[in-house]
Amino acid sequence: MKLPKPNNIQAEKYVPGTSLFKKRLAKIKLSANESALGPSPKAKKEYIKVSKSFARYPDSDGTFLRETLSNKFKIDKNRIILGSGSDQIFELICKSYLKKGDEVIVPKYSFIIYRIYSKMNGAKVIYSKENNFTISVSDIIKRVSKKTKIVFLANPNNPTGTYISKKDLLFLRKKLKSNILLVVDDAYFEYVKQKDYLPALKLFSNYKNVVVTRTFSKIYGLAGLRVGWGYGSKKIIDVLNKIKPPFNVNRAALFAASAAVKDNTWLKKEIKHVNNWNKKMFNEFKKMKIETNGSFSNFLLVNFDKVKIKSSKVFKLLAKGGILVRKMDVYGIKNSLRITIGKNNENRKLILKMKKILNVS
Repeated sequence: MKLPKPNNIQAEKYVPGTSLFKKRLAKIKLSANESALGPSPKAKKEYIKVSKSFARYPDSDGTFLRETLSNKFKIDKNRIILGSGSDQIFELICKSYLKKGDEVIVPKYSFIIYRIYSKMNGAKVIYSKENNFTISVSDIIKRVSKKTKIVFLANPNNPTGTYISKKDLLFLRKKLKSNILLVVDDAYFEYVKQKDYLPALKLFSNYKNVVVTRTFSKIYGLAGLRVGWGYGSKKIIDVLNKIKPPFNVNRAALFAASAAVKDNTWLKKEIKHVNNWNKKMFNEFKKMKIETNGSFSNFLLVNFDKVKIKSSKVFKLLAKGGILVRKMDVYGIKNSLRITIGKNNENRKLILKMKKILNVS
């Protein structure tokens, strides 16, 4: 009996940060860069309130959430597209702008989903070098060819936690040909307070060949609801909307996200918590002689070469103690782990466990 034959799709499967170790749920999950404090109480309240109308379809265009975002960031609501996580925005971009034989440039160490969707749509992925885990704008420019259609980058970058300055980002856009689409992922922008940094949304709000994406999965603590958004020229957003599935953002996500955006008090609390712990954990790792480059996000990338222990062993010992972190093998970063900043007690337990593993006081 002949069965339907699938297309030969050239793509790898995305492997997320694990929640299980030997079939047991982790007591402390620090593997997925989720919010330390969780969602805003106002977002939770709105979720419960809207649960009474779960039998109803959501607004397919998410009009009131787009209006909330428009008011918050002083941008045009008609140039906003909503997605089931910002991942879906990347997927729509690749489907709309790539074909077989095209090239896409991504930094060597960057969010894996960029290369997955690019390859899925027939493009060849070109990797640009990084300097000390920081995106090299000059190397991106050097790798541009006649076949280049899209440049993807996150600022700050995942999984390295580093950022590039507003000057360098503007220089990159200037040097790229106008027919090359620049996609900047602003997933962690809230945590950066350096004077030479500006979020891409502020830098490129009036550009016709830039798409900026943002997510509710990180600082807003709504990873489980899957909602993100993109901002670009009306022409680009209209193209993406043509292939956007109907009702792609669920009713609960729309209402909870709208409430979360308005809760500035909770947002400030999360930022303060993460930035304080970022410094504390950096100093603690330094005392343990664990290398970390200092992060401008809600996670730290740590390397174990100097302490002469394998990251795989550290991962297993942490997991046995109920603490899950992220392996970096899939990113191609050797002997390293990425550790999300968690709640106060979670961070303290992690530090104590690391000291025990390394036999330091």
